[in-house]
Amino acid sequence: MDDLKKRALDYHEYPRPGKLSVESSKPCASQADLSLAYTPGVAVPVREINRDAANAYRYTNKGNLVAVITDGTAVLGLGNMGALASKPVMEGKAVLFKHFAGIDVFDIEVNAPSVEAFIETVVNIAPTFGGINLEDIAAPHCFRIENELRARLDIPVFHDDQHGTAVIVAAALSNALELQGKTLSRAKIVFLGAGAAGCSCARLLKLMGATNITMVDKTGVLDTSRPDLHDNNRHLAVAPSAAKTLADVMPGADVFIGVSAANALSADLLKVMAAKPVVFALANPDPEILPSVAHAVRDDILMATGRSDFPNQVNNALCFPYLFRGALDAKAKQITDEMQIAAAHALAALAREPVPADVLQAYNLKSLSFGKDYIIPKPFDKRLLARVSGAVAEAARAQQTTA
Repeated sequence: MDDLKKRALDYHEYPRPGKLSVESSKPCASQADLSLAYTPGVAVPVREINRDAANAYRYTNKGNLVAVITDGTAVLGLGNMGALASKPVMEGKAVLFKHFAGIDVFDIEVNAPSVEAFIETVVNIAPTFGGINLEDIAAPHCFRIENELRARLDIPVFHDDQHGTAVIVAAALSNALELQGKTLSRAKIVFLGAGAAGCSCARLLKLMGATNITMVDKTGVLDTSRPDLHDNNRHLAVAPSAAKTLADVMPGADVFIGVSAANALSADLLKVMAAKPVVFALANPDPEILPSVAHAVRDDILMATGRSDFPNQVNNALCFPYLFRGALDAKAKQITDEMQIAAAHALAALAREPVPADVLQAYNLKSLSFGKDYIIPKPFDKRLLARVSGAVAEAARAQQTTA
């Protein structure tokens, strides 16, 4: 751990602090260049954009520029670290946008005294950008922030902690269930964790055909008798019954999806799940149950975690660069449910195809094929850009055509 700490700090400090820089996309080597880049030539595109706002996509970087914005209230698994401390994460997000999808990013960390102030800040700076990626914002105010921004802005607004996670979980689960001989429509699914990620995952799975989902949080099972339900989890509550705890609902469960805390799933509860269970233990950095513990208890289990050192990492990097790439290419005004479902289907399908040699080389593997240890593509699979972005753009254009 000490070695990791030093390497991480050195990585961020040298040879220059941070992970981002700005580079010019146009030459500026002569007086003629300068006269076009700035005065007097720059006045020409200014007038064109003033005449027609759509021209901003022709004459500026708006169409390939995303804001990664946070208030720092839910940074990774660290909690409320504040806006400034979240900056390394936002810079890292920007690196992934650029590396995987060629999208430019400004990371913006906002010290906002209230939810209203945060919303107004984003609305006021939105004209600069082609899309808004909300990041590391705590529930429940993340729901209100995203909903209000989606209603007020004419560019895609996407809370990755919610929907990016949901897309990857949906893709991975569809393949996991297939391998275990089960279907989404008939599987009994239990969620532990009903925050931003849990609610969004459950909602997307319901849209894709899941019919039996039980949500459990720190208080217990989300049922309709609870007075603490809100607009973003009320539709996920089940009818009141004698089942009030995780232990009450785990017997016979086909799927456990944890977006909660380390070691929250005991081996005893794993034992009472149905035959050939699927367990997604996604708490970071330590999962709800370690794969070594789970496999010692059940030899018929299929597992995924959020970590790169175990098979089947549920990693948002498989989603958000390509989802935004497709949305920007289609000039979509929103990222819709249909676009997210298209991304999930594209990811699931790609995992069933032969793995290219360069991917094997990147992970120092001799072979890799669709199966219990490979249910979603690897982040360095170069096919993701065309497949996922293409599917998202196609879904966006189809909705634009029928709108």
